[in-house]
Amino acid sequence: MCYRTKLNSKLSDIKRTLSARFIEPDAYQPQLEINAFTFSKTPIISDENQGEIQLFNWGLIPFWAKDDKIKKMTLNAKIETIAEKPSFRNSVDKRCLVIADGYYEWHWKDSKGKEKQKYLITPTDQEIFAFAGIYSSWINPETNESINSYSIVTTEANELMAEIHNNKKRMPVVLKQQDHQSWLNGTDHSKFAFPYEVPLIASEVV
Repeated sequence: MCYRTKLNSKLSDIKRTLSARFIEPDAYQPQLEINAFTFSKTPIISDENQGEIQLFNWGLIPFWAKDDKIKKMTLNAKIETIAEKPSFRNSVDKRCLVIADGYYEWHWKDSKGKEKQKYLITPTDQEIFAFAGIYSSWINPETNESINSYSIVTTEANELMAEIHNNKKRMPVVLKQQDHQSWLNGTDHSKFAFPYEVPLIASEVV
Protein backbone atom coordinates (compact mmCIF):
# COMPACT_ATOMS: atom_id res chain seq x y z
CA MET A 1 0.00 0.00 0.00
CA CYS A 2 1.08 3.63 0.06
CA TYR A 3 1.04 5.52 3.35
CA ARG A 4 4.19 7.64 3.18
CA THR A 5 4.95 9.99 0.32
CA LYS A 6 7.37 12.82 -0.37
CA LEU A 7 6.96 16.23 -1.96
CA ASN A 8 9.95 18.45 -1.31
CA SER A 9 10.18 20.20 -4.68
CA LYS A 10 10.05 23.95 -5.18
CA LEU A 11 6.65 25.42 -5.84
CA SER A 12 7.88 26.88 -9.13
CA ASP A 13 9.10 23.46 -10.33
CA ILE A 14 5.76 21.84 -9.48
CA LYS A 15 3.85 24.51 -11.37
CA ARG A 16 6.08 24.17 -14.41
CA THR A 17 5.95 20.35 -14.45
CA LEU A 18 2.17 20.18 -14.11
CA SER A 19 1.41 23.30 -16.19
CA ALA A 20 -0.92 24.52 -13.46
CA ARG A 21 -1.06 27.32 -10.90
CA PHE A 22 -1.36 27.00 -7.12
CA ILE A 23 -4.63 28.31 -5.69
CA GLU A 24 -3.03 28.76 -2.24
CA PRO A 25 0.72 29.10 -2.87
CA ASP A 26 1.43 30.29 0.68
CA ALA A 27 -0.17 27.13 2.08
CA TYR A 28 2.24 24.80 0.26
CA GLN A 29 4.88 23.29 2.55
CA PRO A 30 7.67 21.12 1.09
CA GLN A 31 7.91 17.86 3.04
CA LEU A 32 10.51 15.11 3.02
CA GLU A 33 7.94 12.67 4.36
CA ILE A 34 4.15 12.93 4.43
CA ASN A 35 2.45 10.50 6.81
CA ALA A 36 -0.99 9.47 5.51
CA PHE A 37 -2.28 8.99 9.04
CA THR A 38 -2.00 12.71 9.75
CA PHE A 39 -4.72 13.16 7.06
CA SER A 40 -3.00 16.36 6.01
CA LYS A 41 -3.71 18.51 2.97
CA THR A 42 -1.43 17.89 0.01
CA PRO A 43 -1.35 19.24 -3.57
CA ILE A 44 -3.65 17.68 -6.16
CA ILE A 45 -5.17 18.54 -9.53
CA SER A 46 -8.81 17.59 -9.99
CA ASP A 47 -10.66 16.73 -13.17
CA GLU A 48 -12.93 19.75 -12.65
CA ASN A 49 -10.08 22.27 -12.34
CA GLN A 50 -7.25 20.92 -14.45
CA GLY A 51 -5.28 24.16 -14.56
CA GLU A 52 -5.26 24.57 -10.79
CA ILE A 53 -3.29 22.95 -7.99
CA GLN A 54 -5.46 22.64 -4.89
CA LEU A 55 -4.90 21.22 -1.41
CA PHE A 56 -7.11 18.22 -0.54
CA ASN A 57 -7.05 16.03 2.58
CA TRP A 58 -5.55 12.56 2.26
CA GLY A 59 -8.19 10.01 3.33
CA LEU A 60 -11.36 9.96 1.22
CA ILE A 61 -14.63 10.73 3.00
CA PRO A 62 -17.60 9.65 0.84
CA PHE A 63 -20.45 12.16 0.60
CA TRP A 64 -22.80 9.86 2.55
CA ALA A 65 -20.56 9.45 5.62
CA LYS A 66 -22.06 10.53 8.97
CA ASP A 67 -18.60 11.43 10.30
CA ASP A 68 -14.99 11.38 9.10
CA LYS A 69 -13.84 8.20 10.87
CA ILE A 70 -13.85 6.27 7.59
CA LYS A 71 -10.80 8.21 6.37
CA LYS A 72 -8.52 5.81 8.26
CA MET A 73 -9.57 3.05 5.88
CA THR A 74 -9.68 5.04 2.63
CA LEU A 75 -6.11 6.30 2.30
CA ASN A 76 -5.65 3.83 -0.55
CA ALA A 77 -8.15 2.39 -3.02
CA LYS A 78 -7.54 -0.94 -4.77
CA ILE A 79 -8.01 -0.41 -8.49
CA GLU A 80 -9.49 -3.89 -8.86
CA THR A 81 -12.45 -3.12 -6.56
CA ILE A 82 -13.03 0.67 -6.59
CA ALA A 83 -16.14 0.33 -8.74
CA GLU A 84 -17.78 -2.01 -6.20
CA LYS A 85 -16.63 -0.76 -2.79
CA PRO A 86 -19.26 1.52 -1.21
CA SER A 87 -16.52 3.90 -0.02
CA PHE A 88 -15.20 4.46 -3.55
CA ARG A 89 -17.83 3.61 -6.16
CA ASN A 90 -19.27 7.14 -6.19
CA SER A 91 -15.77 8.53 -6.77
CA VAL A 92 -14.60 6.25 -9.59
CA ASP A 93 -15.17 9.03 -12.11
CA LYS A 94 -14.04 11.84 -9.82
CA ARG A 95 -10.38 11.78 -10.76
CA CYS A 96 -7.36 13.66 -9.47
CA LEU A 97 -3.59 13.73 -9.78
CA VAL A 98 -1.87 13.39 -6.40
CA ILE A 99 1.43 15.22 -6.78
CA ALA A 100 4.66 13.78 -5.36
CA ASP A 101 8.36 13.42 -5.94
CA GLY A 102 8.78 10.10 -4.16
CA TYR A 103 7.17 7.57 -1.84
CA TYR A 104 8.41 5.19 0.83
CA GLU A 105 7.98 1.48 1.31
CA TRP A 106 9.39 -1.07 3.75
CA HIS A 107 10.92 -4.46 2.98
CA TRP A 108 10.25 -7.09 5.63
CA LYS A 109 13.46 -8.94 6.52
CA ASP A 110 11.56 -11.52 8.56
CA SER A 111 8.11 -13.09 8.30
CA LYS A 112 6.59 -10.91 11.04
CA GLY A 113 8.12 -7.63 9.96
CA LYS A 114 10.09 -7.11 13.17
CA GLU A 115 13.10 -6.06 11.11
CA LYS A 116 12.48 -3.79 8.13
CA GLN A 117 14.45 -1.83 5.55
CA LYS A 118 13.01 1.48 4.40
CA TYR A 119 13.22 2.44 0.70
CA LEU A 120 12.55 5.64 -1.21
CA ILE A 121 10.84 4.88 -4.52
CA THR A 122 11.05 7.30 -7.46
CA PRO A 123 10.36 7.11 -11.20
CA THR A 124 13.47 7.01 -13.36
CA ASP A 125 11.98 9.42 -15.91
CA GLN A 126 10.09 11.98 -13.77
CA GLU A 127 11.43 14.17 -10.96
CA ILE A 128 7.91 15.31 -10.08
CA PHE A 129 5.08 12.90 -10.83
CA ALA A 130 1.45 12.08 -10.07
CA PHE A 131 -0.29 9.14 -8.47
CA ALA A 132 -3.69 8.21 -9.85
CA GLY A 133 -6.21 9.47 -7.32
CA ILE A 134 -9.95 9.64 -6.75
CA TYR A 135 -11.69 12.22 -4.60
CA SER A 136 -14.89 13.19 -2.83
CA SER A 137 -16.54 16.28 -1.38
CA TRP A 138 -18.19 15.89 2.03
CA ILE A 139 -20.18 18.25 4.20
CA ASN A 140 -19.53 17.88 7.92
CA PRO A 141 -23.06 17.61 9.38
CA GLU A 142 -21.95 19.19 12.68
CA THR A 143 -20.08 22.22 11.34
CA ASN A 144 -21.42 22.45 7.78
CA GLU A 145 -17.77 22.65 6.64
CA SER A 146 -17.03 21.34 3.14
CA ILE A 147 -14.05 18.96 3.00
CA ASN A 148 -12.40 17.73 -0.18
CA SER A 149 -10.48 14.48 0.27
CA TYR A 150 -8.74 11.86 -1.85
CA SER A 151 -7.47 8.31 -1.98
CA ILE A 152 -4.40 7.05 -3.83
CA VAL A 153 -5.23 4.21 -6.21
CA THR A 154 -3.12 1.06 -5.85
CA THR A 155 -2.49 -1.98 -8.01
CA GLU A 156 -0.65 -5.29 -8.03
CA ALA A 157 3.09 -4.84 -7.47
CA ASN A 158 5.53 -5.02 -10.36
CA GLU A 159 8.71 -7.10 -10.05
CA LEU A 160 10.66 -4.43 -8.16
CA MET A 161 7.86 -3.57 -5.74
CA ALA A 162 6.95 -7.21 -5.12
CA GLU A 163 10.51 -7.72 -3.90
CA ILE A 164 10.47 -4.63 -1.68
CA HIS A 165 6.86 -4.66 -0.46
CA ASN A 166 7.07 -8.39 0.11
CA ASN A 167 4.31 -8.63 2.72
CA LYS A 168 1.45 -7.05 0.73
CA LYS A 169 2.86 -6.94 -2.82
CA ARG A 170 0.95 -3.81 -3.78
CA MET A 171 2.06 -0.45 -5.20
CA PRO A 172 0.47 2.91 -5.95
CA VAL A 173 -0.46 3.68 -9.55
CA VAL A 174 2.21 6.13 -10.72
CA LEU A 175 1.03 7.74 -13.93
CA LYS A 176 3.09 8.26 -17.05
CA GLN A 177 3.30 11.98 -17.64
CA GLN A 178 1.59 11.65 -21.01
CA ASP A 179 -1.35 9.88 -19.33
CA HIS A 180 -2.28 12.62 -16.86
CA GLN A 181 -5.03 13.90 -19.13
CA SER A 182 -6.29 10.42 -19.89
CA TRP A 183 -6.71 9.63 -16.19
CA LEU A 184 -8.41 12.95 -15.44
CA ASN A 185 -10.74 12.64 -18.40
CA GLY A 186 -12.18 9.35 -17.20
CA THR A 187 -10.43 6.62 -19.21
CA ASP A 188 -11.51 3.22 -17.88
CA HIS A 189 -9.63 2.79 -14.60
CA SER A 190 -8.83 -0.86 -15.38
CA LYS A 191 -6.41 0.31 -18.08
CA PHE A 192 -4.17 1.69 -15.33
CA ALA A 193 -3.91 -1.59 -13.41
CA PHE A 194 -0.69 -3.61 -13.57
CA PRO A 195 0.92 -4.38 -16.04
CA TYR A 196 0.52 -0.61 -16.56
CA GLU A 197 3.61 0.86 -14.89
CA VAL A 198 6.39 3.40 -15.07
CA PRO A 199 10.06 2.52 -14.53
CA LEU A 200 10.94 2.88 -10.84
CA ILE A 201 14.12 2.90 -8.80
CA ALA A 202 14.43 2.07 -5.11
CA SER A 203 17.05 3.62 -2.81
CA GLU A 204 17.74 2.41 0.71
CA VAL A 205 17.00 4.97 3.42
CA VAL A 206 19.57 4.83 6.18
